[in-house]
Amino acid sequence: MAALQASSLNMSYSSTSSSFSCKRHISTKSTINLPKKLTINALSLPDLSAKVLVEELHQRSSGSNNIYKNIIRSNVPFTPSPKQGTKSPTTIPKLYAILEAIADRIEMHRNIKEQRENWNSLLLNSVNAMTLTAATISAIAAAGGSHVVALSSCSSLLYMAATGLLIIVNKIQPSQLAEEQRNAARLFQKLRREIQTKLSIGNPESKDHRDAMDKVLALDRAYPLPLLGKMLEKFPEGVEPAKWWPEKRIRRQESMSPAAARVGGNGWDEGLEERMKGVVGVLRRRDKEDYLRLGEKALKLNKMLGIAGPVLTTVAAVGSALMGPSHSGLATVVGVAAGAMAAVINAVEHGGQVGMVFEMYRSNAGFFSLMEEWIEGNLEEKRGINGKVMEMKVALELGRSLSELRELTNSPLMADEEGEFGSKLF
Repeated sequence: MAALQASSLNMSYSSTSSSFSCKRHISTKSTINLPKKLTINALSLPDLSAKVLVEELHQRSSGSNNIYKNIIRSNVPFTPSPKQGTKSPTTIPKLYAILEAIADRIEMHRNIKEQRENWNSLLLNSVNAMTLTAATISAIAAAGGSHVVALSSCSSLLYMAATGLLIIVNKIQPSQLAEEQRNAARLFQKLRREIQTKLSIGNPESKDHRDAMDKVLALDRAYPLPLLGKMLEKFPEGVEPAKWWPEKRIRRQESMSPAAARVGGNGWDEGLEERMKGVVGVLRRRDKEDYLRLGEKALKLNKMLGIAGPVLTTVAAVGSALMGPSHSGLATVVGVAAGAMAAVINAVEHGGQVGMVFEMYRSNAGFFSLMEEWIEGNLEEKRGINGKVMEMKVALELGRSLSELRELTNSPLMADEEGEFGSKLF
């Protein structure tokens, strides 16, 4: 009996050990055959507990709310950032189309400027040659001879032709026409650079192409290409500054609160506003008024020379016609002297380009008018441009450094009516 129990125990133990060894072999084999990636990933996973995630989210949310807490504690009204301008997918193609039109206009104005410069030189030389030739013929006729009538008639015809041509030249003022086209080409070139800058920045708004269109059309009205019907008046009743920019659109925008202006205000503060207002006053009282005064003098001189030239050539023609066989000494003197004086006046008027000088003064006065409108418009709408950037642009336009611009608006200098001008460029 005991032997039977011992044998049964041995059988159970052997079966148990064999099953255990089999299971161990299987588990070991399965463990060895596991992919390495699963084992590595299982070992490299961080300990992401729920507590750590909650703490990190809490820190981030509390950090983003600190700005609003500080604003509430400082009792400063929060002013949200202004809305971005509306954008359209056709804005950039429209701006490129405007650039092409501007490039064509620049080329046209340059070509016409060269043409009218040629007019000025060719007509000046032609009129002076005709006048001096007529005066020379009159002097030869005064010497007597059988050809006195023919010579005096030839001299009178040349004087009459010079008179008619001189009236036309004085009416159109080729030197002034060339200056107009020169200004137009420069302003179109400046507009093209402004549009290229907006495109290079890469954030044009839908209103940008409308503003560019308005500026192009305003330049077309200010500096017309044709002569007949649209030519600018060369002898106006009064001198007005040139205007080549469009009328200002009225845009209603919320002004910044005083508290917001103290905090930042887009670079604006009370001192900067006062300095810009002082610059506007200096430009209006000194620079613009001075150029308008000089323009009136140039206009009066041009009118006087424009009338005197044809009158003298007419008098010379009459004197040459009265010479005749009687060889009148007075008629000879009138025919020769008046012709010589007409040539001198013509050389002063068109050789000196008095019309161009008048247009230059008128254009300079227009530049200061534009500066006044631009500064005043930005003072009303302080969100349009950063205050520090605007101060730098004003200083550059006037040829001054920032310190010189601030010295310009000091009270002793502003009170002195005979003080320095705002612009150092011209």
